[in-house]
Amino acid sequence: MSLHLESIGKLVNAFTKLPGVGTKTAQRFAYEIINMTEEEAVAFAKSIIESKRKIKYCKVCGSYTEDEVCDICKNRNKEIVCVVKEPKDVFAVEKMRDFQGVYHVLHGTLKPSDNIGPKDIAIDSLIERIKSDGVKEVIMATNPDYD
Repeated sequence: MSLHLESIGKLVNAFTKLPGVGTKTAQRFAYEIINMTEEEAVAFAKSIIESKRKIKYCKVCGSYTEDEVCDICKNRNKEIVCVVKEPKDVFAVEKMRDFQGVYHVLHGTLKPSDNIGPKDIAIDSLIERIKSDGVKEVIMATNPDYD
């Protein structure tokens, strides 16, 4: 009997593509999936597919939404904009429950060593928002490192 099953290897390989997931964690995930009932596994797979189909970027701020414009952009004070690197950073700030303004997601950071300049991230749309939306305050909530 072979100790290596191709389907387990494919599942482990798929999980290792996720950030921060090494081989051991991927193996644990794979075995958890295998130990699920078929109904649980199908529901898990459907939730992944549904998320990929429904979730998109807000046309205003660039965060995740299932609509054209996210609820934050629809309902919050547009005079204060918090600038973040990625959509997941919006959720981190929201956990604090103190910020009542809106967000702007850059979708990256400047990195001249990799030829990533202002045109490669959402700086132009930030400037346009500042000019057209009556923004009075911009909070930079990005990491000051050299990614």
